[in-house]
Amino acid sequence: MLPKYWVFPAHCLHYSLQPKALRRMGSVEQSRVWSVSDDSLKRYVLHASESCVQDLLISATGGDSRAEGWKVLRFGGDEVEISRRWNGAVPMLRGRRILRGTTPSQFQAVASAIDTAKQWDPNLSEGRYIKDLHENLNIIRLRFSESSKPLFKNREFIVYERRETMEDGTLVVAVASLPNEIAKGLLPKSRGKFVRGLLIQSGWVIEGLEQNNSCMVTYVVQLDPAGWLPKWVVKRLSIRLVMIIDGLSKLVDHSISKKFLPSN
Repeated sequence: MLPKYWVFPAHCLHYSLQPKALRRMGSVEQSRVWSVSDDSLKRYVLHASESCVQDLLISATGGDSRAEGWKVLRFGGDEVEISRRWNGAVPMLRGRRILRGTTPSQFQAVASAIDTAKQWDPNLSEGRYIKDLHENLNIIRLRFSESSKPLFKNREFIVYERRETMEDGTLVVAVASLPNEIAKGLLPKSRGKFVRGLLIQSGWVIEGLEQNNSCMVTYVVQLDPAGWLPKWVVKRLSIRLVMIIDGLSKLVDHSISKKFLPSN
């Protein structure tokens, strides 16, 4: 069964099923690949990413977090509030922090899918834009090396990234995996040791505050690494993912200080 972000109206996508014979150990295995036109892919991703944007806004700006199922686990370093909500078999994690001295646009500049993945694990071996679908809407491949942490070791993700500015100035960066069938048609899975994981939902919501040069940053992530990993490992490492707010805020500080360094 597809996650809710992969449920879409029939008019959003037209596809053809192409059976592919894969030979393994002398046997033939049948798999399905959806061959999708550029226009159909664009319609699907626009629809799916809009749902993701709206859910991110609800997670960031909703009133009673407990009523929405969020449970505060702890406050991390530099007052990062870490919360968890169960949505199916895979938990959804949320990190929130007020950044002083940082504007929403300054933070959004480093809140890309690739920069975020580098904060997940420094052993990101590939972060590549595959296709530009629309203004501020792209398809990206993220691939992690064998030396990465267990949650990402030999994993790859085929995701879309959508950047949106709301009417009140709130900035949203929505990132989620394409369905496996579409991802295979767009970029066939390479043979070998890589496991294609699923980023069910993730993204940033960056809200400007009344104080000058300050913003509230919310990061939400729901990730299924696929393959076999003990549940306690996934649970423990997933919580660490929302701590990347600190890492990206340091990138902002570095870019600001670099901008004002005197030139030689």
